[in-house]
Amino acid sequence: MNKTIRLSGIAYESLVNGPGMRRVFFAQGCKHNCEGCFNPETHDFSGGEEKNIDDLIKDVLKNKMIKGITFSGGDPLEQADKFSYMAKAFKKSGLNIWCYTGYTFEILLEKMKNEDSIRELIENIDVLVDGRFEINNKKEGLRFRGSSNQRIIDVKESLKQEKISILEY
Repeated sequence: MNKTIRLSGIAYESLVNGPGMRRVFFAQGCKHNCEGCFNPETHDFSGGEEKNIDDLIKDVLKNKMIKGITFSGGDPLEQADKFSYMAKAFKKSGLNIWCYTGYTFEILLEKMKNEDSIRELIENIDVLVDGRFEINNKKEGLRFRGSSNQRIIDVKESLKQEKISILEY
């Protein structure tokens, strides 16, 4: 695997992309093109810039204030092999991992059957915020999501129980 990842940006210390102090990696590239997306500059697959994955991991691990990692976008599932590599390294260090995607969990469960990188990514994250942003479901005061159709899913519990386990925030 090529050890670079295409990112649109990084939030080095965020309190709004999941609980606690987090490092947020914004994937470059998204096929969903949701109306009203707050990151439309992340849609172009050739935008952003290439970063060395191992350097990104080392930089996170030396900051002891970071309690979690969030993969946002764009859509991290479009570079599942790269994000799964990162997720595995962060899990080994005990960090909590959230991932945002425009795909639904149900679609990802189907994709996991044939795509190892998607399975590896899903199996190494703690929380998935799924579903396309829907402008007509945008509500003020929603925590950790942009529209009410999006779900905050406990991935480990959902895989274990074989049914979706929703986290309330």
